[in-house]
Amino acid sequence: MALKVGRGAAAPPFLVMDVIAAANARAAALPPGAPGVIRMEVGQPGTGAPRGAAEAAIRALQVGAPMGYTEAFGLASLRARIAGHYAAKYGVAVPASRIAVTVGASGAFPLAFLAAFDVGDRVAMAAPFYPPYANILTALGMVPQLLPCDASTRFQPTIAMLEKLDPLPAGLIVASPCNPAGTMLAPEELRGIADWCGRNGVRLVSDEIYHGLSYGSVAESTAAAFSDSAIVVNSFSKYFSMTGWRIGWLVLPEDLVRPVECLAQNMFISAPHVAQVAAEAAFDCTEELEANKARYARARAALLAGLPAAGFDRIAQADGAFYLWCDIGHLTNDSLDFCARMLEGAGIAATPGVDFERDRGARFLRFSYCGPEADMMAAPGRLREWLGR
Repeated sequence: MALKVGRGAAAPPFLVMDVIAAANARAAALPPGAPGVIRMEVGQPGTGAPRGAAEAAIRALQVGAPMGYTEAFGLASLRARIAGHYAAKYGVAVPASRIAVTVGASGAFPLAFLAAFDVGDRVAMAAPFYPPYANILTALGMVPQLLPCDASTRFQPTIAMLEKLDPLPAGLIVASPCNPAGTMLAPEELRGIADWCGRNGVRLVSDEIYHGLSYGSVAESTAAAFSDSAIVVNSFSKYFSMTGWRIGWLVLPEDLVRPVECLAQNMFISAPHVAQVAAEAAFDCTEELEANKARYARARAALLAGLPAAGFDRIAQADGAFYLWCDIGHLTNDSLDFCARMLEGAGIAATPGVDFERDRGARFLRFSYCGPEADMMAAPGRLREWLGR
């Protein structure tokens, strides 16, 4: 008799992880002295944790600190530091009691979704989108509702799109800067969306993990400034360059504080203690982190200047994060195959657009430019040679 397989077993793959594996295999197969693989597939900074963060962890281990469980919502000192960050950066008073330290942003999403939504609830989001939004919702029995966006709206949702939804969704996820397009909502746009959600009983979930990484004229703003009912997700992975430390946070509305705490107690107990110590120290590493950002800005400028000559001349307005979302419909209608051939022929790993949108994504790919600066500078030349430009 066949055994039952749960709903979660049907979750689609996060394709970028498959690309990582393929790029690793390609790099391992290269002969000695051959040019290496340029890694542009994953949003992982080429820099590690800032020195001050690593040193704080080392000191804690050297003195023999127990590093046991913390409270489910994290160290009180770290939560206070995050609250201070909102006051200093955004001028927003967020009490530490509404902040939950999580196992990365990836651990924050299921906590937020389970607390805010029920099985069968529809949650809207712009398409293209960060794949785990939809995959986690689906695994939890919720229904992603996609809002097809394009360059005309800078790949961001609009109130006009939301007003056409009938019936209204239970929730809306926004991301600014967003993944994969790197575009941002201006403060007045985020405020308008937050107000619309408040008037219509739609729970707003604002993904702000790329805050700190913006390059254009659009100012960063937090949904916490515009709504007391919104859920804000952030992380130490991107601006703070601490991907493997697995530390994120939630800013919660009052009605979800205890529900999320109970879920966190049961699902995760707490985020890693030593990583929380390092994260708290990372707030004192601004000079190093801003130097990292300057590297990304130089790589971004070089790619925006060099990619068009290689044939990648249809690029989304890249306000922030560290991604370029390229329309390659004039080169292929199969981005999965194109990225596989690009890895083999040019030695460049990129993420096919189908990871971010199954249908229209076949004509897009995403380049990440947070890797080693020299690699980013070399990428356009490799692509020109491969495509015979």
